[in-house]
Amino acid sequence: MTTLDTGRAAAPRVSFFNDPVIRGIIYQVVVAGLLVGFIAWIVGNTAANLAAQNKTTGFDFLWKTAGFDISFSLLPWSRGSFYWEAFLVGITNTLLVAFIGIILATMLGFTLGIARLSSNFIISRLATVYIETIRNIPLLLQLFFWYFAVLKAMPAVRESLALPFDIFINQRGLMVPRPTPDQEFAWVMITFGIAVVVATALSVWAMRTRTLTGHYPRQVVLAGKAADAFVTFLIAFAALLVLFAVIFPISNAPVLAAILAVLLAALSVTRFAALTRGVLSFVIAFLVLDTALGSMFSWLPSLFVTVLGAAVALVIARVVYTGALERPPSEARFPLALMAVIVIGAPALVYWLSGATLAFEVPVLQRFNFVGGLQLPPEFVALAFGLTIYTASFIAETVRAGIQAVNKGQTEAAQSLGLKEGDRLRLVIVPQAMRVIIPPLTSQYLNLTKNSSLGAAIGYPELVNVFAGTALNQTGRAIECIALTMLVYLIFSLLTSLIMNWYNARVSLVER
Repeated sequence: MTTLDTGRAAAPRVSFFNDPVIRGIIYQVVVAGLLVGFIAWIVGNTAANLAAQNKTTGFDFLWKTAGFDISFSLLPWSRGSFYWEAFLVGITNTLLVAFIGIILATMLGFTLGIARLSSNFIISRLATVYIETIRNIPLLLQLFFWYFAVLKAMPAVRESLALPFDIFINQRGLMVPRPTPDQEFAWVMITFGIAVVVATALSVWAMRTRTLTGHYPRQVVLAGKAADAFVTFLIAFAALLVLFAVIFPISNAPVLAAILAVLLAALSVTRFAALTRGVLSFVIAFLVLDTALGSMFSWLPSLFVTVLGAAVALVIARVVYTGALERPPSEARFPLALMAVIVIGAPALVYWLSGATLAFEVPVLQRFNFVGGLQLPPEFVALAFGLTIYTASFIAETVRAGIQAVNKGQTEAAQSLGLKEGDRLRLVIVPQAMRVIIPPLTSQYLNLTKNSSLGAAIGYPELVNVFAGTALNQTGRAIECIALTMLVYLIFSLLTSLIMNWYNARVSLVER
């Protein structure tokens, strides 16, 4: 009887150089060696050329006096400052415009991306025109337009345009009040940080309870209703007080404003909450429009401006009222007012009890310029505005693509549950779309930060202008200045990618 050998056959032996693993290692070592050799050749060749030109290298110039002025700086600066201080000024100015641009571009981009998918024909087409126009015009050309054609065309200092809240704009930039807190105000900031932590923890607990039970905790619901009424009273009282004391002056304006504010606050927790929102929207929109139109078109009759502002405010109030009618009951909504009361109310209480003061230094027009306040140069305003509207157009397309990537069945399932359009978007569509939106959104953030270097073309003192421009020309240390500038942008990019990748991991789907 013959016995069959069913064991696994031994793998054929491969020669050393034909082994795929060994061959892959050899290739990587060779490529790495060539790269190191190329870098060594560049370094050696550069050092030889510099030695032939009697040029020294090193970073000792950072501790030498710069001797030039910087038009805008968040840090203390004078001609006697060192080059390393100029390096820090360039970094802070770049971070400032990048941080502001990222926040504003994200808000505007998400709004435009959602608006482009709106069922309203006018809103959708307006968003489309904006996106297709802005993103197809070079950013540098847009910066030139906002700087030379808009801001430099503003009136002279003595004919500055007056905006609300003691803000002025002219050829020299934007003048805004400067906050001047005292030492006791530090306790207010500490309380604000604690309040943010408490509100975040309460939000997480409420959301988890809703996920498990289908509704928010009763304590949170009741506290949320009280917070809604309180916030409504504050907003209504402030708006009505301005209306009765400034726009239409009457006697006993505070008393009448308080009575009407209490009435609106009481209605906000009843089935007439939509009416409250409509009235408040009308009052606030009318105040803003009347003030803005009166400042921008001072040559128009005041009665015409008032009637026009009231007509537009009435349309806005109608839209808000209609949308409020479709809102779910307060028990089913996230208690946003409660979180706002915690985050704002606790610091406000400490501010009142501690006797802290937060004064504002208002800019005042003197003979040749404004004195006091905070002056934002036109270069900063043009760069921040240009980066915001340009990047927002690309973010809008990213948001639109992310929303359209969500399966249509998700929308139909949300509709079958009776969710309104706004709730479908907020609770179902956008959370699923974020895993598609985040990766390209990271690229847009990186692009905005790197595009801030175009501020050198309009004179904004960012990193490239200050350090890779003026400092390089004065010291002649091209390699050092360029290397430090490249290192900063590399660190910015890596940090941004690290944060966004962490957030992307939080919102991505987890396999079970």
